Amino acid sequence: MQDGAVLVIGGSGGLGEAICRRMPLDWPAMAFTYFGNAAKADALKVELPTNCRVAAMRMDTRSESDVAEAIARADALPGGLRSIVYASGAPILQPYVSQIEQGQWLRVVEIELLGFTRLVRLAIPVLRRNGGGSFVSVVSFANYWFPPGDAISAVPKAGIEVLTRAVAKEEGRYGIRGNSVAPGIIDAGLGHSLQDQVHTPEVWAQQKKRVPLRRFGEGAEIAEAVAFLASDRASYITGQTIIVDGGLRL
Repeated sequence: MQDGAVLVIGGSGGLGEAICRRMPLDWPAMAFTYFGNAAKADALKVELPTNCRVAAMRMDTRSESDVAEAIARADALPGGLRSIVYASGAPILQPYVSQIEQGQWLRVVEIELLGFTRLVRLAIPVLRRNGGGSFVSVVSFANYWFPPGDAISAVPKAGIEVLTRAVAKEEGRYGIRGNSVAPGIIDAGLGHSLQDQVHTPEVWAQQKKRVPLRRFGEGAEIAEAVAFLASDRASYITGQTIIVDGGLRL
């Protein structure tokens, strides 16, 4: 069991929920944030194991005060804040680059990338004071195998991935690690929404055949990679990205 508390940003999303369900196996305390789905967050909190002390709070990544409050509430849990998972993302479709309007770019960058910069800037002093810790960011598989139409999601997440590596390089001397997880096609969260809104069953069947394991991933499989990197089991791993894609990019 780890010491201290983990903070999951975006805990009510598809992948975020899976991560929140996995973390109590390692952590005695966890805080998670949500944005628009309070009912789902409340239900999740009730369903989590009672051996883990859990706090849930609404947070807008665009709000400096919201981010600061989430960090403070997580740090107030027993043992203090020791790990942060960034699994937040803006709900989007998949337009081609030529179809993306400037306002769409600004919205996604503000919510995702600038939201992460706020989190990093405000959390680093807390982790330093607590003797170190870790950041784990959930980023985009498109940085390694680009599917057409994924730019509006992949571009801000590429910035998040680079900033996570910057944390690893610059904050390692304070005992702070930074790593990322890049999910492939996952049957949760955005994967569900794309299945419902964009692609036909035939397209999804063709995509599945391209995966060497002949199936899509599950949220729990992403959560396992995140949990590993967040924990002391990965104490000598920093500045890395684990790609969890079933071999799709091979």
